[in-house]
Amino acid sequence: MIHEILRVGPLQCNCSILGDETSREAMVIDPGDDIPRILAVLARHKLTVKQIIITHAHIDHIAGAQHLKRLTGAPILYNERDIPLVRMMDEQAGWLGIATPEVALPDGHLADGQTIAVTGISGTIIHTPGHTEGSVCLHIPGENLLLAGDTLFAGSVGRTDLPGGDTKTLIDSIQSRLITLPESTKVVPGHGGNTFIGVERETNPFLQDY
Repeated sequence: MIHEILRVGPLQCNCSILGDETSREAMVIDPGDDIPRILAVLARHKLTVKQIIITHAHIDHIAGAQHLKRLTGAPILYNERDIPLVRMMDEQAGWLGIATPEVALPDGHLADGQTIAVTGISGTIIHTPGHTEGSVCLHIPGENLLLAGDTLFAGSVGRTDLPGGDTKTLIDSIQSRLITLPESTKVVPGHGGNTFIGVERETNPFLQDY
């Protein structure tokens, strides 16, 4: 599997490009900005985008999705519980002092346990509310990979002081849905460096008191 991570936008969101070497089909996760760079990676690997996956509807993760959709025709998928965040995109843009990006309702909803696949790559959606009400992670068992959005970080967890956030719900999501995955599972968070489930299970200070 092809997996490239680009740090995009002013908040350096980790945008993942997953592609199959044989079918050349791809999915793009969290295209928050810098669409020309994303397109360049797709072109270099001769990949065709079939799905655009949004882990949660904060501006730094979703801002470039509509632009990418117009250029590729790929549908945008995110959890419907984050639609209120999309409807307040003007306010989100105000937090960062940037222009409001074009956003829209999802072309399809991401539900817990849903299979997300392109030819040669298959994963499962894990609903992990807490950072936002609709936050999801994408687990790809065949690659021992978890794309965690802003739910779980290396040595940290997602913030809960923005609309839709709740600390107890976030910790419960991590403890019941993520830390139970195999310890060798590689975790790609929404920002910063990668980690592993086993490392976070043993050392993440935000999880030790629960």
